[in-house]
Amino acid sequence: MRFVIVTGMSGAGKSTALKMLEDVGYFCVDNLPVPLIPKMADLLRVPGTEINKAAIGVDIRSGQSFSELEKVLGQLDVAGMKYEILYLECVDEVLIKRYKETRRSHPLSGNDGPVREGIEKERERTAFLRKRADYLVDTSNMLTRELKAELNKIFVRNKEYKNLYISVLSFGFKYGIPAEADLVFDVRFLPNPYYIEELRPKSGNDREVRDYVMNNGNASEFMEKLVDMVEFLIPNYIREGKTRLMIGIGCTGGKHRSVTLANELYEALLKNENYGIRIEHRDIGKDAITKAK
Repeated sequence: MRFVIVTGMSGAGKSTALKMLEDVGYFCVDNLPVPLIPKMADLLRVPGTEINKAAIGVDIRSGQSFSELEKVLGQLDVAGMKYEILYLECVDEVLIKRYKETRRSHPLSGNDGPVREGIEKERERTAFLRKRADYLVDTSNMLTRELKAELNKIFVRNKEYKNLYISVLSFGFKYGIPAEADLVFDVRFLPNPYYIEELRPKSGNDREVRDYVMNNGNASEFMEKLVDMVEFLIPNYIREGKTRLMIGIGCTGGKHRSVTLANELYEALLKNENYGIRIEHRDIGKDAITKAK
């Protein structure tokens, strides 16, 4: 029997997560009143029940009863009821953007209050859940399919999960350093394929460009040292409670060298399933757009 409590920040993807769990066979109930959680747990322990996997969505929409949740979890602990807490996290800026796009108001900010104030209040009220969470998933940079992949890893394939989601981002310095990057690496020291006429229209996703960049001895040595450093940093970041890590790799235009090295780093880190990882090439097509103008 598996009992999952899905919670976290409003707008971080709890409803989406519950739908995904339902699709893989979980019996799901969203916004279950907090006082009914022990009743739900009791039903799961009834001999012969057909339900062996259940997930409930609980958040600040529960109103005053939400303040009782910590006490209710204590009751489940005393009763020996095993449960797991999935806490969906997201940075303020992304949450605000999502609320603006959907034209919804935050549950704690009312119809006219600033969304940011509602988010701050919610973080305070859900802090105890975040501390108790078995799984912390930061959806700030995730697409829906990427969230599904992480939940599948945890709740279907039963893989160990370290609560860290890594984004590898290639970019061009002439378009600006990504403000959200935690680590930034400059690969402009490598020979530039842009100056090879037949390689100029191609990108780091093409084999010819990849081979040109990586056949340089400095590129291979740099990648070896970079992977070694990142693999050293990851467990230390996890130990400090970091839930998302963005690694930026930049060259001049963000089309050749940075794309190649970002792909290489992504492939190297992908071998470890203890954390989630995605890749994005921010500026790969911007040169063509700029020239067209």
